Amino acid sequence: MVKGKQKKGRGSRVEGRGKKAKRTVARRPPSAKRPNLAVTIAGIPLKNPVMTASGTFGYGNEFTPFFDLNALGAIIVKTVTMYPRRGNAPPRIAETPAGMLNSIGLQNVGIDAFRRQKLPFLRTLATPLFVNIAGKSVEEFADLAKRLSDAEGVAGIELNISCPNVAGGLDFGNDPRLTYEVVRTVRQTTTLPIIPKLSPNVTDITVIARAAVDGGADALSLINTIVAMAIDIRTRKPKLPGNTGGLSGPAIRPIAVRMVWEVAQVVNVPLIGIGGIMTGEDAIEFLLAGASAVQVGTANFLNPLAPTKVLAGIEAYLIRHGLRSVAPLIGAVLPPDPE
Repeated sequence: MVKGKQKKGRGSRVEGRGKKAKRTVARRPPSAKRPNLAVTIAGIPLKNPVMTASGTFGYGNEFTPFFDLNALGAIIVKTVTMYPRRGNAPPRIAETPAGMLNSIGLQNVGIDAFRRQKLPFLRTLATPLFVNIAGKSVEEFADLAKRLSDAEGVAGIELNISCPNVAGGLDFGNDPRLTYEVVRTVRQTTTLPIIPKLSPNVTDITVIARAAVDGGADALSLINTIVAMAIDIRTRKPKLPGNTGGLSGPAIRPIAVRMVWEVAQVVNVPLIGIGGIMTGEDAIEFLLAGASAVQVGTANFLNPLAPTKVLAGIEAYLIRHGLRSVAPLIGAVLPPDPE
């Protein structure tokens, strides 16, 4: 830990726990040497490829004490549903080796309160806002999208068709026919960019990806959490009341990278990689696999400055390798050496 006085800045990080946590300043390269980090997702220009993952960043304002949210490429808020949801019974989170199980149950304030209470702050930011929505039916997805279409400050919509922690949450993301139907119906309802969030809990994610794109998706987010279970051997009971939860964190990163790479081979829309991204190097792996941007999720629970750490890592990698922009990295994974 660095001792003495510390300057606070956008690249700083918190060390320690509780109220006495100290800030250290992450070194950043001189402005003249900084590469161009800009990317475009679903037709929306982002200043950099680092986004926040839905369900891990609240409504954004919770993180304002830690860093300037305008440093992010984009913000995706926690899922919004038609009506307020109390979520699942606690405990809702269980730690696992190199990961975390969660069963939050989409707790949120509902679309009306979101527009009235949360959106006014979010629209003051220069960072593009994508609102994640979940419906119980195709019609409810469409109604939610319609209510956001005329809301000032919303850049696009992420469709949560892959939540494993609510009844029916996986239905739209596991059946390509339902995926196509919900995306197509929402596409007919709004002119905002549509980004379905895909589930890894399928036999072949490329089939679902094609269905989403055929329905009119402008980009794809992948992956959501993996259905998993942990048991307390002392009580012999599941660690979560609902038996299973969604596994996230570094444990799932190789699976997520593989799925991004597979989907990149079959669709021609931008991909957003999600799954266990803790460092800039982790993010680079997704870019090489074919993602144009990434979302930082579980890392936010460990360090509220995680998105800035990932961003600084991407920038440092580009400088080390003499790259002037992110573009040359996207989908640039090389084939293995021949045996």
